[in-house]
Amino acid sequence: MEPRSLHPNVRIVWILQSLLSAAILGVIVGAIGVAGFDLGIWVGGVAFLVVSVLTVLHAILRYRIWTYEVREDALYLERGVLTRVRTVVPYVRIQHVDASRGPVERAVGLASSVVYTAGTRGADVTIPGLTPERADDLQERLKQLAILAEGDDAV
Repeated sequence: MEPRSLHPNVRIVWILQSLLSAAILGVIVGAIGVAGFDLGIWVGGVAFLVVSVLTVLHAILRYRIWTYEVREDALYLERGVLTRVRTVVPYVRIQHVDASRGPVERAVGLASSVVYTAGTRGADVTIPGLTPERADDLQERLKQLAILAEGDDAV
């Protein structure tokens, strides 16, 4: 199987999350600027604008790099803008797989798959930006591959 990219609507989710964070930061900076430094509320607007531009750019670049691949031996993920992260999840390490849909994901018709693995540090891997059908299919496929790798009581 070839590497698969995420659904393009995931950019909307990431951009909305970025804008919400930028708005909260802008309000905080504006309040501190007015109350603590007598600068004016405009400093919050500038903070919002700068953070918005940077985080929207990050969301767009993040989408272009994010891929996953279900291979014969393991699940392979590649992601990261500034730091490229390649993750290999051997099927024998998979404990269970969830398909989830948060409110923003539901609004744009998306879902995520969360793969829980044996281990402590970074013991779960999330694949965002999937259609609900693809998330369910991926959940079932990974379950079957984990069972084949470990035996009938793997998942």
